[in-house]
Amino acid sequence: MFISSAFAQTAPAAAEGGLMGSLTGMLPLVLMFVVLYFIMIRPQMKRQKEHRAMIDALAKGDEIVTSGGLLGKVSRMGEGFLHVELAEGVEVQIQRSAVTQVLPKGTLK
Repeated sequence: MFISSAFAQTAPAAAEGGLMGSLTGMLPLVLMFVVLYFIMIRPQMKRQKEHRAMIDALAKGDEIVTSGGLLGKVSRMGEGFLHVELAEGVEVQIQRSAVTQVLPKGTLK
């Protein structure tokens, strides 16, 4: 008894909205996606592009900081790996993507 009257009361309201009602219902979702794109996705893509350009521009003798916090000078370069001299006679091999920053020349002594 109560259920049938509830369906009868809501049926005409849904029919009156039509296309405009469904577009109005989707508007918050669309606005949220647009805001997320400009606040999160676009800046992240820009940072990735800058990081890729920095890694491609690495050369022998550059002073770098790795993601692990190690500071050193690039001694040898490979396709996907770098050999970094941390101290006199101490050399480690790291992935190119682990480089977070290129320091100005003369920073390391």
